[in-house]
Amino acid sequence: MTNMPNLASARAALPLDLRSVHIQDSYWNRYVELIRTTVIPYQWEALNDRVPDAEPSHAIRNFRIAAGLEEGEFGGFFFQDTDLYKWLEAVGYSLAGHPDADLEKVADEAIELIAGAQLDDGYVNTYFTVAKPGDRWTNLLDCHEMYSAGHLIEGAVAYYHGTGKMRFLDVARRLADHIDERFGPNPGQLRGYDGHQELELALVKLYEATGERRYLELASFQIEERGQEPNYLVAEWEKRGRVSPWNPGAVQKSVNMAYHQAHKPVREQEVAIGHAVRAVYMYTAMADLALHKGDAGLLAACKRLWSNMTNKQMYVNGSIGSTHHGEAFTFDYDLPNDTNYSETCASIGLIFFARRMLQLEPKGEYADVMERALYNTVTAGIAGDGKHYFYVNPMEVWPAASEGNPGKHHVKAVRQKWYGCACCPPNVARLLSSLGHYIYTANEDTLYAHLYIGSEATHSLGGKQVTLSQKSGLPWAGEAGFTVAAIGAVGTVGAVGTVGTVGAVQGGADAEAATFTLALRVPSWSKATSFTLNGQPVQPEVTDGYARLTREWRVGDTFAISLDMEPRRVYSHSQLRANAGRVALQRGPLVYAFEETDNGAPLAALSLPRASALRPVPSDWRSDIVLLEMDGIRLSGAEDSLYSGEPPTATPQKLVAIPYTLWGNRKPGEMSVWIRETP
Repeated sequence: MTNMPNLASARAALPLDLRSVHIQDSYWNRYVELIRTTVIPYQWEALNDRVPDAEPSHAIRNFRIAAGLEEGEFGGFFFQDTDLYKWLEAVGYSLAGHPDADLEKVADEAIELIAGAQLDDGYVNTYFTVAKPGDRWTNLLDCHEMYSAGHLIEGAVAYYHGTGKMRFLDVARRLADHIDERFGPNPGQLRGYDGHQELELALVKLYEATGERRYLELASFQIEERGQEPNYLVAEWEKRGRVSPWNPGAVQKSVNMAYHQAHKPVREQEVAIGHAVRAVYMYTAMADLALHKGDAGLLAACKRLWSNMTNKQMYVNGSIGSTHHGEAFTFDYDLPNDTNYSETCASIGLIFFARRMLQLEPKGEYADVMERALYNTVTAGIAGDGKHYFYVNPMEVWPAASEGNPGKHHVKAVRQKWYGCACCPPNVARLLSSLGHYIYTANEDTLYAHLYIGSEATHSLGGKQVTLSQKSGLPWAGEAGFTVAAIGAVGTVGAVGTVGTVGAVQGGADAEAATFTLALRVPSWSKATSFTLNGQPVQPEVTDGYARLTREWRVGDTFAISLDMEPRRVYSHSQLRANAGRVALQRGPLVYAFEETDNGAPLAALSLPRASALRPVPSDWRSDIVLLEMDGIRLSGAEDSLYSGEPPTATPQKLVAIPYTLWGNRKPGEMSVWIRETP
């Protein structure tokens, strides 16, 4: 197995090997340990349908049926297999940093189950093996065959990197080879691509792990063929008689290719449109291909789509997808608060895309969005107990409306134990168990720190093996420092080849110093930022949102950043109608929200005077968090009349806001991010 192939851009800054980044952070250790000790075991129980009162997963049972170990009918959605694949991906990342023989044994057995369900030609998909054995590759539009294959491949690559074991990777390669044989531009091949993107980015990972160029070219074909005329998905739909398994028996009048981002070639797309998760998974693959192939045209398309999505269609908490109709984008500035979808998976995909853009061009705007989505939406998607999850991440919740208004049934006031369509819970697990991939990127002479998360990282810089120790007070305190902990000669690469360079630090006179650049992100939310070098003020060069300091570094040198943690008000664009006259609150990377538990109901009756100070205060709920307290107003009108000619009465009231990521962890009730502002 080879290391990562050469890139088109020699200056690309890539993530570090996950084994070389050790998170040691008072805030994030809680999440990392929660995933390792609670979430992964809990989700294994869910996959085996052993969680009382939770929706069944069917995943393990489907594989047992497909492998011939038991009899029965397929259960769940076409893509039910992916829950297991994402769980195995999370396990692979977890094992990379925390070897666990018992967990590895469980995972190995699950992998053998998948291998037992693989057909002789390499095909793996329990829905088509069990329920529709004669219909393989006949409905790419609806049935997620390549999407499912992509998650298998991602899981296999992660497990290989985490354990060095080849079994799952061999299964993935046989499946990828099967797809490569069936699909492509050559005579006798199908020119198809999936209705739900995912395979494309997975094939790039397989290429990086194996060095097999044909996997990269297959990913490129899938991206470039999308939206070309004649449209493959439309022709396939016509051939099927214009019917969909989502609505059996009904003949469709039309099919919306924009929903699948297949309405035009990807290089011509200018606005984020359609199903939000599919979109960001596709954009991630486009950025991967732009990096590996040095494709300026694809990069330009990525930048256009990024700009539209983050500047005109993203919520303040870093979530995307404004409507539950198709879990989709709608149009610029249409960001309703009480009906938005903001799927957890969509923010995770946005983080994937952001990291790929950082690899192409280290600019603070990408890391700012990555941080916003991570600290707010992704972590809001999981409860403090690790056993309850949000699929939807609303900006505003009125529990009575969620129960009584059909248009708001998707908005939940409490997290659920599991979902019949459970894409989000294992997605959270795989992201947070791979958190070390998102803190840093590096090339041969520059280490970029994108996230301020306490950690120790080892990488080859300036021709030496350098270990850096980061200490961070975020998100509660605005201090972070980077200390050179060790410098040595570059050791040998570890047994499992990955993006980073891992080796033993060796001493010696030639290893006392190393010349390289440390580049620290200057968050856009910090309005007053300062720096010190070994305790003395220093002014590094700040470009593209990064403070760069190049010097000969020695063990013990510390480069520190001080960030402005003053709470601030956030206002919307004038065309964002849902927030006219309203304000949101932010402190550091955290967006805040008002809950009924602290402020009473209805929250819609509250307002915040523009002159009111925002006071950070400790919490009597959890000692480790910071709340915001302020002097506000409650409006109350006539109680015996629906409408009245009398103006409401204004009563002073102390208001309290909590970090949005923690909402819904106490007594169920109303929640709102945006509050009316008064002069």
